[in-house]
Order: sequence, then structure tokens, then C-alpha cells
Amino acid sequence: MATKHDTEVLIGGKVFTLTGYESEEYLQRIAAYINGKISEYSKIESYSRQSIDVQNILLQLNIADDYFKIREKYESLKEASEAKDKELYDVKHDLITNQIKMKSLEESLQKLRLENNENQKKIVKLETELGLTGEVEEYYDDVEEVETVDGSADIVKQVPKPEGSSTSRRKTGKRRR
Repeated sequence: MATKHDTEVLIGGKVFTLTGYESEEYLQRIAAYINGKISEYSKIESYSRQSIDVQNILLQLNIADDYFKIREKYESLKEASEAKDKELYDVKHDLITNQIKMKSLEESLQKLRLENNENQKKIVKLETELGLTGEVEEYYDDVEEVETVDGSADIVKQVPKPEGSSTSRRKTGKRRR
């Protein structure tokens, strides 16, 4: 348990002994604050003309006013801090959620790449078995996709025309994207 400290302070030209659990520096700061208020209001002529009792009440009212203003500011800052904490929590939550989604998508992409690689190997194997390797490559060299207005793609194969004319195109099928 904390021990009490006795501290002598000077307030309004008089020495007081303050006792409390706070440090001596803290108690001296309190005395300096009160002395500052006494000095501030002593400069006001109407304050100086009042009786000591009225001066003390005015001083107490002004100190209470300072306290409540600081308390309101503290509450406002506390609310703003809590709102920022909530916003930060929400952002962190969204970040974690998006990281989980991204990891899942990366895993799916990896699976699809592996599947695509296996399918490519199967295609090469089947082409080799059928002996179509050269013919298929020639077919794909002559095929081009042409995007249509509706977003679909037409597969067009270049077909040579009889000698003396330019190459024509023949539609071989339509593919949706």
C-alpha cells in the first residue's frame, strides 16, 4: 500500500501542510495552480473589492469551471478515441477476412494451375497417340478469335481462296466468354 506524504506548500502567502498519497511534486503543482488563479483574479479590480469570503467563492467557482471544462474535453476525446478504436478494430477484421479470402483464392489458383498442367500433359499425350501433333499445330496456327459486339468470340479459320484472290475467312463456331 502507498504511504502518505506530508508536504509543505505556500498558497496565497500562507504555508500549509498537505498530506496525501500523491508525490510531493504533484502537491506542489496543485499549490502552484491555486496560486496562479489567486494571482490572475487579484489583478481584476472588482474581485479585489470583494470580501475574502466572496473572493474565495469566486475562486472556487472558477476552479470548478476549469475542472468541468477539462472533464468535458476529456469525455469528448475519450469518445473520439473509442470511435477510432472501433474503426481500427473493423479495419483489422476486414484485413484478416480479406487475407483469409486471398489465401483461399491462391490455393484455388494453385489447384487450377496443377489441373491445367495435368490437362496439358493429357492433350500432348492424346495428340501423340493419335499422331495429330503436326496437323493440330497447323490448325491452331490458322485459327484466330474475333470478338463480336455482344462480347462473345467467333472462331475464324483462315481458308485459302483459289489462286489470284486474297484469303477469306470461314466461321467455324461461336464461343461465349
